[in-house]
Amino acid sequence: MRSLVKKLVGVIALFAVTATLVLPGVSVAAPKKEFKVAWSIYVGWMPWDYMAKNGILKKWADKYGIKIELTQVNDYIESINQYTAGKFDACAMTNMDALTIPAAGGVDTTALIIGDFSNGNDGIVLKGGGRKLVDIKGQKVNLVELSVSHYLLARGLESVKLAEKDIKVTNTSDADIVAAYATPAVTAVVTWNPQLTTLKTSPNSTLVYDSSQIPGEIIDMMMVNTKTLGENPALGKALAGAWYETMSVMAKSDAAGKGAREFMAKSSGTDLAGFEGQLKTTKMFYKPAEALAFARSADLPKTMDYVRKFSFSHGLLGEGAKSVDAVGISFPGGKTLGDARNVKLRYDASFMAMAAEGKL
Repeated sequence: MRSLVKKLVGVIALFAVTATLVLPGVSVAAPKKEFKVAWSIYVGWMPWDYMAKNGILKKWADKYGIKIELTQVNDYIESINQYTAGKFDACAMTNMDALTIPAAGGVDTTALIIGDFSNGNDGIVLKGGGRKLVDIKGQKVNLVELSVSHYLLARGLESVKLAEKDIKVTNTSDADIVAAYATPAVTAVVTWNPQLTTLKTSPNSTLVYDSSQIPGEIIDMMMVNTKTLGENPALGKALAGAWYETMSVMAKSDAAGKGAREFMAKSSGTDLAGFEGQLKTTKMFYKPAEALAFARSADLPKTMDYVRKFSFSHGLLGEGAKSVDAVGISFPGGKTLGDARNVKLRYDASFMAMAAEGKL
């Protein structure tokens, strides 16, 4: 999950979709009644599967007189590409991917629900003599290039006064990284769970840095097309209502809560112990008030400033981006980063606020 490989596929497809939307004479569509939402397997997104299979999503969709089709896409990046091309109205993705794929590609996208942030789910592992992050200097580092793993590496290097010029990045898919690490030639990797759990417990291996050291920077969210959401607020209300009802079940220590987590564990290919182990390194916002406070905090713009600077320096804001300000990002309270005339990524706290206030 959570890589930027194949990014251009979705962006190219987007141009064809966008062109049809701006033709003169095209009428504004009437409010929709049916919506498509994409998700992929990751500990923080398993609640979407649970709510779809257990009737919670349908209950909330029925409340607002709409239908929501939830689709699991096995390839995480492909799900974002398809969202960017207009095949989905909403999609689960990280803050960085939301910025560098749909937003950078011109699709105005809103963060509807901030579900969690990685709090140790992503990490850097060294094999052999390396026991501290600074020991990574001069090594070849295997990771999914231009992903949140790459971002984590950059933040880690910065913390020990190193830079990417001090190491050599080797692009390795998340599916291949465990096998690659088993070879003598690979001594440094960056990855996420569940692969991270496997690698950090391998013989002669040391976890030298993880996302708990940059809390709140790798954020997992449900993103919605801004135009679609504006024309169809019922979609936002139904998704938020279903999400927080599921959170209230999942967080319980009773039989219902355990059953929900067991369901999610099985669906994600692990057992309850494995799933709960991943939850321990995930800061879930079980209550809407927690997500709302995070969305309104002064730390969120600071985080997105780190993310956009990394993205621009690695050419991820598009070929036409002449500066880090090319893509505008807006936040609750009226703060904006970048070009206020080209805001394409929006953090909207209104639906989380409705959930927190019991108004859904």
